[in-house]
Amino acid sequence: MSYKSERLRSLYLKEITSIIQNEVKDPKLGFVTVSDVALSADNSLAKVYVTFLGKDERNEAGLKVLDRAKGYIRSELAKRLKVYKVPELRFMIDDSLKRAERIEAIIDKINNDK
Repeated sequence: MSYKSERLRSLYLKEITSIIQNEVKDPKLGFVTVSDVALSADNSLAKVYVTFLGKDERNEAGLKVLDRAKGYIRSELAKRLKVYKVPELRFMIDDSLKRAERIEAIIDKINNDK
């Protein structure tokens, strides 16, 4: 990844997090953390990885809130950043923590079997 893309990704991460935490006011959203932003090669699509505090049922409700607010978030990004085109936003659940826990459990099981 080039320096420019990495810098742009980092900037989107910071601004999207700020917009969601400070300006999206929906009680169904709950506590959300933006963990990563992945940009397509042409910067036309941004996959925004999020995690929600609480049970898995909150994930679905939180994603619906973010999907409804993505137009607003995108317009706020356009106001804050001086970029040619603001990418389309797709919100996705970040399941990397669960995968890491599963891998750790498998490694522990292998070590205990020895």
